[in-house]
Amino acid sequence: MKWKNLIKVAFKSIYKNRMRSLLTMLGIIIGVGAVIALVSVGKGASADIEKQISTLGTNLLIIRPGSGRMHGVNRGAASLNTLTLKDIKKLRKESELIEYFSPYVVAQGQVIGNGKNWSTSIQGVSEDYLKVKDWPLESGSFFTIKDIKARRKVAVIGKTVADELFEGQNPVGMRIRIRNIPFRIIGVLSEKGQSMMGNQDDVIMAPYSTVLYRMSDGKYLNAIFASAYSVDEMENAQKEIEEILTKSHKIRPGTDSDFLVRSQSEILSTVTGVTGMLTMLLGVIAGVSLLVGGIGIMNIMLVSVTERTREIGIRMAVGARGKDILVQFLIESVILSLSGGIIGITVGIGLGKLLSGMIKSSMIIDPAITIIAFLFSGAVGVFFGFYPAKKASKLDPIEALRYE
Repeated sequence: MKWKNLIKVAFKSIYKNRMRSLLTMLGIIIGVGAVIALVSVGKGASADIEKQISTLGTNLLIIRPGSGRMHGVNRGAASLNTLTLKDIKKLRKESELIEYFSPYVVAQGQVIGNGKNWSTSIQGVSEDYLKVKDWPLESGSFFTIKDIKARRKVAVIGKTVADELFEGQNPVGMRIRIRNIPFRIIGVLSEKGQSMMGNQDDVIMAPYSTVLYRMSDGKYLNAIFASAYSVDEMENAQKEIEEILTKSHKIRPGTDSDFLVRSQSEILSTVTGVTGMLTMLLGVIAGVSLLVGGIGIMNIMLVSVTERTREIGIRMAVGARGKDILVQFLIESVILSLSGGIIGITVGIGLGKLLSGMIKSSMIIDPAITIIAFLFSGAVGVFFGFYPAKKASKLDPIEALRYE
């Protein structure tokens, strides 16, 4: 009954000063709400990025021109042209851990078809590219090794290009002009969606030989895509490629390579590491407002002790001990902070849904974070309410009764 009475008195005191109590809880509400919203949106964004990276391909390894130095000056990746078709031949001949290889040549151009035009990316790839990228066709077929050797002007278009130029029609068999070069459409790619690099469906693929010799410099590749036999062999496959190209490019020990090899898992690890750090940082920033809310509770409880000095004196005069006064004020403090925590969780979920909708990202509510935020709000109430409660319990009953 004593605990029941203490809780009843605490609620009466809080209800008596409703507006002040609400303003006191505001710091806790904002803190808990911000933690729930920001961490949930951060986790959702991380999940979206992981999903996007998984769409890049199967057991994917990407070889690009890398940083190099000339006379002590770093030239950077953009200034290097180091990958050629000879590298593909060398890798195919010597590699034991790679299942598929594909050259990758990129050109930008205006595409005209069906009386419409569209600016998009033209990618020159091999017949194995869709296997590397794990990308099925929606209709038609992909080009073959014969098309590549003959440098045929055939193209496979992405879903976005198909919708922009041939909305409501089957484009297979139709003709388009890319940079005024006529191409015949032989297939349409299935929808892939967005990735970190943009819209994957806004693309046209053609034999790498056609793009390399008709739309590029006829010599250098933008990248080489490779697919390892299994996930377990990714690290060894990466090392194997590095060893083959280091020897092929005659790179001496102790000097910088003129190529970079990045694995899908490495890209995923880097990106999730960054997003994880950002999520943690946002959580810490939001947690600061919880401390500010705790200071607000301490301030109001100190004011409450001063206002209720005479009440404390009367309670002590009729038999209440210092311990009873301490517990009563602690209960009030915890009720304020836990109530703020409950409201904050509700606000955080709503705010998280609003933010995820605005940035078009997923939202993942972590039950563990929700529970921790709630318990932390209670801990804030105990921590910051203890000093005012202790002060109240130490009041001299006679002096308290005299207080006006």
